[in-house]
Amino acid sequence: MSVLLAIFLGGGLGSLARYGISVWLGKHSSGFPTGTLVANILACILLALVWSYAQKHIHMNEQLKAMLMVGFCGGFSTFSTFSFETFALLQEGAYGLALLYVGTSVLACLAVIAWVVRLYPSGE
Repeated sequence: MSVLLAIFLGGGLGSLARYGISVWLGKHSSGFPTGTLVANILACILLALVWSYAQKHIHMNEQLKAMLMVGFCGGFSTFSTFSFETFALLQEGAYGLALLYVGTSVLACLAVIAWVVRLYPSGE
């Protein structure tokens, strides 16, 4: 399988997974976009796990790495949805909720990447 096909398949699977989480969790009654936040955090965890594993195993299959890191994580997390939901909160005048969403998203995603990389260091 080519790297491009692997990315294509991973992206489709990641998008379906994100849609499933968004439907399952939806928005909190306050309007907070819980589904997107959870998908982005989970994508960061997976990306950090795959990266850490790939750093230790130089011979990791390039197609699998591309499928998971670029395709699945790229399709599963979504900056465009995050930005749109933040904009919608701002338009509704929910400035505090928008700030909470942006802050929580950035800090939580950075924290889980740091946590996973500490748990599974690359050894470099």
